[in-house]
Amino acid sequence: MEQLLIGFIGLSWKHLVMFGVGILLIYLAIAKEYEPVLLLPIGFGALLCNIPFSSAVGPEGPLTVLTHAGILTELFPVLIFVAIGAMCDFAPMLKNPVLMMFGAAAQFGIFATIVVAALLGFDIKESASIGIIGAADGPTTIYVATKFAPHLLAPLSVAAYSYMSLVPIIQPPVIKALTSKAERSIFMPVKEDIAVSKMVRITFPIAVTLIAGIIAPISVALIGMLMFGNLLKECGVVDRLARSSQEELANVVTLLLGISIGSTMAAEEFLNYKTMLVMMMGIVAFVFDTAGGLLFAKFLNLFLKEKINPMIGACGISAFPMSARVIAKMALAENKRNYIIMHAIGANVSGQIGSIIAGGLVLAVVAGM
Repeated sequence: MEQLLIGFIGLSWKHLVMFGVGILLIYLAIAKEYEPVLLLPIGFGALLCNIPFSSAVGPEGPLTVLTHAGILTELFPVLIFVAIGAMCDFAPMLKNPVLMMFGAAAQFGIFATIVVAALLGFDIKESASIGIIGAADGPTTIYVATKFAPHLLAPLSVAAYSYMSLVPIIQPPVIKALTSKAERSIFMPVKEDIAVSKMVRITFPIAVTLIAGIIAPISVALIGMLMFGNLLKECGVVDRLARSSQEELANVVTLLLGISIGSTMAAEEFLNYKTMLVMMMGIVAFVFDTAGGLLFAKFLNLFLKEKINPMIGACGISAFPMSARVIAKMALAENKRNYIIMHAIGANVSGQIGSIIAGGLVLAVVAGM
C-alpha cells in the first residue's frame, strides 16, 4: 500500500509550484502559441521531472540519459544549428550589406547584461552565461551555459526561449520609447533590382566559417554548423539533405532538446533566488539588445543620405523571423506604403550570425580567464 502512496508522500510545495510552472509553459504554447515547438516539450519535461520518485529522471532515467547525451555534450544545440542554417536565406542581407552591422550592434545586450550580472554577484562564467540570453538565440544560450554554468542550464534555457516568444510584447514599447513617429515612418524602398548570384550564395557560408573560425576557433562548432546547413540549401545538389535538415532533423532534435531541458527543471535546483535573478536578467538583455540596434541605426542616419528606418536596427537580434515580422507590422501601421519586411529579414538574419559570433567571442575571452 505504501508503494501506491509514495508519490503523494514525497510531494512538497516546491513540486506543486513546478507543476504550475510546467502547466503555464504548456498553456503559453497551446493557448498563446508562444514558441510552441519548444515551450510545450519544456513544460511537459518539467512535469515529468518533478513527480516524486519519477522513473523518467535519475541515474537510469531516459530523460537523464538524453540530457547527458545531447545537452551536456552540446550535441543537440549544434545539430539545431544545421537545421537553422538550412532554413536561412541570407540574400536579403547580401543585397544590402549595411544590414550586417545591425547583427553586431544588437548584441550590445549580451555585454551590458554580463556587466549587470557581475554587479549582482554572479561570477564571470555565470555572468557570461546569463549575458548570452541577450543573443536571443536558444541553442547558443544552451551551448555556452553547458560549458560555463551547467547548474543554471534550466533557468537560462527557459528564459531564452520564453523571452524569444515574447518579442512581440517586449520590443514594441522599447522601440516607441526611443523613436518618434516620423522615424518609425521612414520609407525604405525594396531593392528588387539587386540580384545575388549563386556563386555568392555558395561562397558566403564558406567565407564566414573560415573568417569567424580563425578569429574565434571556439565558435567553429556553432558558426560552422549554421553555415554547413546553409551550404546544403544553397549549393543545389543535395536537396534531399537540405529538406531533411529543415524538417526531420529540426523536428526530432527540437523535440529531444525541449523535453531534455524541461527534465533539468527539478524543484530543488530551479526554485532559488539565482533563478529569479536569471529570469529578470533575461528581460534586461532583450531590452538592451533592442535599444542597442535601434540607437545604432539612429546614429548611422546622422551620416546617411538615404535614411534607414531605425526600427530595422531592432531586428538585429537573433529571434528569427519573429522580430522581423513585428517590426514590419509596426512600420506598416505608421506608413501604409512602407513594406520593410525584406530589410527587416535581412537584419534579422544577420542577427543569427552576429549572435553566434558574439557567443564565440564570449567563450574565447571568458575561457581564458
